[in-house]
Amino acid sequence: MPSHESRITIHLGRAALLFLCAPALLNAQTLEHRLQSRLDSAHRAGRFAGAQLGVALPDGSTLALAVGMADTARGEPMTTKHLLLQGSVGKTYASAVAMQLVHEGRFSLDDPIAKYLGSEPWFGRLPNAQAITVRQLMNHTSGLVRYEFNEQFTADLTASPDRVWTPRELVSYILGTAAPFAAGQGWDYSDTNYIVLGMIMEKVTGRAYYDLARERVLRPAGLTATVPSDARVIRGLANGYAGPNNPFGGSDAMLVDGRMVINPQFEWTGGGMASTAEDLARWGKRLYDGGAFDPSMLPRLLDGVPARLGQNTKYGLGVIIRETPSGTLYGHSGFFPGYQAEMLYLPQQKAAVAFQVNSSVPGAMGRGMSPGRFAIEIAGIVAEELAKKW
Repeated sequence: MPSHESRITIHLGRAALLFLCAPALLNAQTLEHRLQSRLDSAHRAGRFAGAQLGVALPDGSTLALAVGMADTARGEPMTTKHLLLQGSVGKTYASAVAMQLVHEGRFSLDDPIAKYLGSEPWFGRLPNAQAITVRQLMNHTSGLVRYEFNEQFTADLTASPDRVWTPRELVSYILGTAAPFAAGQGWDYSDTNYIVLGMIMEKVTGRAYYDLARERVLRPAGLTATVPSDARVIRGLANGYAGPNNPFGGSDAMLVDGRMVINPQFEWTGGGMASTAEDLARWGKRLYDGGAFDPSMLPRLLDGVPARLGQNTKYGLGVIIRETPSGTLYGHSGFFPGYQAEMLYLPQQKAAVAFQVNSSVPGAMGRGMSPGRFAIEIAGIVAEELAKKW
């Protein structure tokens, strides 16, 4: 940020009015310095390689900060331009596409999924198959459990790092199993829900999900630093560190010779995006400001059910709703081996925060700290600074 006052000239015919914007710029600079100081101190206290922090301010301007290393072996510093995998934060894009399709009448939130997938030969073996609705997929009340932590899946993924997975192959890992509860009668977070949602979206549109995401979400939002994580080579990706006991690929470093040790393509609609933290913050603001789909759909997105994701937490349609000292926050958490992400939106301030770190090792952020706690702390700092007169 510039240290001198910025001058904006507005031409009115032959006349010109000169406005001095020093106070606003100085406050933005104070916020940036305060956030960088906190990011630096978190890095010193932790054991993670590097991280990025992005903030989207109420006027749409953004701040981007970085700390540490993007690749420890190569001695490559983390910059604000490196991409990092978002993990399950990617569900927010799938949810936005789904809300557009609901508004267009392509399907209804309360439609049974059998209406769209019932003719598939595998469908009858899906737990709770006949009872699940689209809404229950999106808020994780379907009773479908996680395929991605199935031991056989992680073994198969590691054994075939170049394999390109179909949604049907992913779902196969839970076919014929018993649901932990009847549809709508419990809550259990599961990527499988969003894989099935992706199948429905492709079925009703006849289009590939990533094409839908690009055309309906990424391009309209100007998210030029957000890309599908659909291949082992992702240009500009920072290395991620998952620890020596990583069951996904068996390697601490997730990038070896520029290629991921496993194919992240399997995440698909369960995550499946990489970005900078600045772009992720920009997306959070657009999404929860109501700019990603018809604003009339936003209350439905934010209609949450109790979720086992922490105290005073609910889950809407692809959104975690948290009660914090800074007030109610909307957003999502993400995990992919070697990477963790947090995106939060402050509805009172109309600002968004994104934090991404290239480590998924438990305790990497130091004693008593986690990406989620850190992001909530950052949201509090942003709220405090915005409360001052800009």
